[in-house]
Amino acid sequence: MRYNPSHKRIVRGRRLHDTMDENFSTLESQREPIELSFEQIPAGVLVPTVENFVETEQVRNLKNRVRLWIKAGYPPHIVGPTGCGKTTLALQVAKELERPTLWINGDEQMTTTDLIGGYSEKEAESVRDRFVHNVLLAKDRTKLLWVDNPLTIACKYGYTLIYNEFSRAKPEANNVLLSVLEENILELPTMFGKERYIDVHPDFNIIFTSNSIEYAGVYRPQDALLDRMVDIYMDYYDFDTEVKIIQAHTGISLNEAEKIVKAVRTIRDKMPDPYKPGTRAEIMISQGLKAMDGYLKEDIENIYMDVLATKIGEPKEVLKQIGLIKKVLNENDGDV
Repeated sequence: MRYNPSHKRIVRGRRLHDTMDENFSTLESQREPIELSFEQIPAGVLVPTVENFVETEQVRNLKNRVRLWIKAGYPPHIVGPTGCGKTTLALQVAKELERPTLWINGDEQMTTTDLIGGYSEKEAESVRDRFVHNVLLAKDRTKLLWVDNPLTIACKYGYTLIYNEFSRAKPEANNVLLSVLEENILELPTMFGKERYIDVHPDFNIIFTSNSIEYAGVYRPQDALLDRMVDIYMDYYDFDTEVKIIQAHTGISLNEAEKIVKAVRTIRDKMPDPYKPGTRAEIMISQGLKAMDGYLKEDIENIYMDVLATKIGEPKEVLKQIGLIKKVLNENDGDV
């Protein structure tokens, strides 16, 4: 449904705009907002596209749960280990909502401005008045140029916002979401007068994704926000789903895909948290092996260790796990 400016919006809290005329005097704004129309924001360029999405019964059940809570009016918060497929799931659900989709990644440097936007630059202009003979009236005026960021654009035009890595942002950066989720009003703290508040478009939706709380660099979101969303916990997909995902992304044979998934799942079961490799690692191993015209046992070991070392990260931990990786590959010799 396209945006209709005359559409009556339903707000659960007190409508701030009803008393705006009484509470604010007329202010002459010196800023020039830069706004994007629906036609100027094609969905395909705003967010990574979903390619080779695999829908098994397990995936379909998860997707339907996410869609259910969106329909019920509560933003879903998909929580799970790195590489389990939560971001791809969010992207697919957003695609099926048939609204333009915007994307933002959380990190500890994120601020409220990264979500809502801000004044990007100042523009100075001079005015000269020569109306009175032999009198020169001059004045300088500064205009502030405002640029909207993803949350503001999505709220204005009814787009879907995917907030990836939500729990990696510091909680104070996300306080602006409280009024959006509860009152259907977005507050722009640095704005003036009526334009400080934006009614959230009825087609607006937001999907959050986060790593589990035990992961490094993760913050626990404030309870006030958690109370306004629904957590959907994911784990790694089952064997058959992972095999189909690898085939869809790489085009390798069923037999090769099953060998790789078997080896990685065995390594995953034996590795400590948070070093467990996910489906993404299986895809990378498959693509690495496929890039070789032919390979020996040593080549296979190197591919696995290169990919899984990236997952483990710290050199000391890599050295600890090399023996495990080689052992699993030797045990599966003939299969991998």
